[in-house]
Amino acid sequence: MFNRNRGLRRVAAVASIALVAGCGVFTGSSTGDSGPIVVGTTSAPSTLDPAGSWDGSWELFRNIYQTLLAYPSGATTPQPDAAENCAFTDSGNRTYRCELRSGLKFADGEALDAEAVKYSIDRIRTINAPSGPAGLLGSLDRVQALGDREVVFHLNKTDATFPFVLATPAMSIVDPDDYPARSLRKDDSVHGSGPYALKSYDGKRAELVRNDRYHGFADRQNDAVTIRYFQDSASMVKALRSGDIDVTYRGLAAADIVALEARTDTDLQLIDGTGTDISYLVFNPSDPWAKLPAVRKAVAQLIDRSAIAHTVYEGTVDPLYSMVPAGLTGHTTGFFDDYGDPSTSKARKFLADAGITQKVPLTFWYTTDRYGSETGRMFQELKRQLDDSGLFTITLRSRPWKTYVVGYQKGEYPVFGRGWFPDFPDADNFIAPFVGERNALGTPYPSPVITGRLLPESRTESDRGEVVKQFEEAQQILVDDARLIPLWQGRQYVAASDDISGGELALDPSTIMMMWELHRKTSW
Repeated sequence: MFNRNRGLRRVAAVASIALVAGCGVFTGSSTGDSGPIVVGTTSAPSTLDPAGSWDGSWELFRNIYQTLLAYPSGATTPQPDAAENCAFTDSGNRTYRCELRSGLKFADGEALDAEAVKYSIDRIRTINAPSGPAGLLGSLDRVQALGDREVVFHLNKTDATFPFVLATPAMSIVDPDDYPARSLRKDDSVHGSGPYALKSYDGKRAELVRNDRYHGFADRQNDAVTIRYFQDSASMVKALRSGDIDVTYRGLAAADIVALEARTDTDLQLIDGTGTDISYLVFNPSDPWAKLPAVRKAVAQLIDRSAIAHTVYEGTVDPLYSMVPAGLTGHTTGFFDDYGDPSTSKARKFLADAGITQKVPLTFWYTTDRYGSETGRMFQELKRQLDDSGLFTITLRSRPWKTYVVGYQKGEYPVFGRGWFPDFPDADNFIAPFVGERNALGTPYPSPVITGRLLPESRTESDRGEVVKQFEEAQQILVDDARLIPLWQGRQYVAASDDISGGELALDPSTIMMMWELHRKTSW
């Protein structure tokens, strides 16, 4: 029988059996010879070097590398991992100090000390890889290592979000003897100090084994995990149904989710929760049509998000009317408040008021292998909606991710689709990466009010609940500019065989899977 959230209900059932009979089923970790837990995903790492990646590679990094701070199961704010404690030491949130745990070692036995932390952070900025995470360190002035265990981060401006940055897998600690200071490591025999050591990697699978030298908060419920990388959802789900893999995560297509949920002849479970990943459109101001506010607002007025969510994604995503997703402090519904329901007459007025009477030609670009198999269908639906209005003529173009990235970084696309998995669970991370002359989109978006006042103001406050006003104002600017148009907010789905536990605990607030929470159910 297929079960949604069965992992949660099973706990109550086990307690009842134990009370009545005094024995029965026990749900716990299995560390015997049952083999590694095999996890399937469609999100393969682009690199194994943390200094070169600001993408889904973080999934692997979280499990083989260690960061000063991270998110234990259930935590929504960063907690010490490689660090024993961390805190701002000044009232202005510009000096952040961490004390490392004693006796830390990398998987190969080399000592992990304060100099290794400093080296790891410094090389990110020195290398400054085009697709790397150096942009996350914009507020960092310098790193200071004091003795073996003390690290001090001196910031060039107030930044209460800096602990969140340190908790991202981008800030993974590497061994200075094995990672060059000025270039990315190219081989696949990498190692860190995380819960697992990477036994092997060949691009199609990563074999993780318990790192006995790990010293941190992770309570590993298994001895080994194998991650298999699939090209598409269909082949991944086929492997789940046949028992070739135990768990699927990232890349489940909507049709496969619906089909899995509807089945009654298979013993699988589906864990469904609110996600914080988003999908949105980006308009290039160097394009003669996309640069016009009236054109962008007309597009925003015509998009039917509900049709996309229900027709294309079959209810597995939710319509999104703000760049900050629901569930985070500061979320608004600005695009709905200002534009309301889709309306051709309102869109026509935007264009007419700007003196535009002809059909507007726009080319929309999307990637074929990054954000799920529905992406192409979503862009077909966007084309249908805009073409049917009689106001636009939309041409669709697509590329695989590796060449797609190069194209948008060169400014080749008038309008293009992007997705965003958050670096950390804060509204700042859904605004700051997309604005400014240099941003994660490769498309300059000067917004002096956001970058010069609102974000700096919000970063003076450690209590993130006290900065709603700044984020609401920033989001209204994004609505008024319509340079970025949000489309949908994802939901988290983990499908697993029924003998796997821990799926509901395995996702951190950035929707990265903590493989150590997974385990097989055993009996006694």
